[in-house]
Amino acid sequence: MTEEIYQQFPKSYIAIDEATKASGFTMASDVLTCSLLRTLAGSKPSGKFLELGTGTGLSTAWILDGMDDSSTLVSIDNEAQFLEIARQFLSDDKRLELIHTDGGEWIESNKQQRFDYIFADTWHGKYLLLDETLSMLNKGGLYIIDDMLPQPNWPEGHHEKAINLIERLEKREDFVLTKQVWATGIVVAVKK
Repeated sequence: MTEEIYQQFPKSYIAIDEATKASGFTMASDVLTCSLLRTLAGSKPSGKFLELGTGTGLSTAWILDGMDDSSTLVSIDNEAQFLEIARQFLSDDKRLELIHTDGGEWIESNKQQRFDYIFADTWHGKYLLLDETLSMLNKGGLYIIDDMLPQPNWPEGHHEKAINLIERLEKREDFVLTKQVWATGIVVAVKK
């Protein structure tokens, strides 16, 4: 890739991507999803952001790149090995708090917190504790999920879980929802 192409990525993205590939982590968000995450982050000045499922920090880097200087991001993951990659490349950003913990335990312990933007990229906040997670959004807050289109790494029966999740979101009257057949299948919902 040429230097001009690199400039469209967050400054730490290429290094995180290389470390991610070397680690064997295969659940990283794709670049199209990450680009949308960055753009949507720009819509929440002075926002409080939550990422459930840091992984190695690829999507985290894009969210940070879209945030303004007065915004904050809490990013949670239960896999220390992969979270360490995010720490290595992103921990100097004072807007970011990386937390190594179980997502379900963190949600249960922090239900009183409110956020302007939640990217749920793991089971907790998406397939588990959905209602609790959605209640953590401020009015006008964004709830974003990806991997809603069939993926090669899905276990047997996961397709039905994804369909059921979409149906649950569609039934909620307190959210405006857009389902995108793009990238890995993204859903963006806004709390009314």
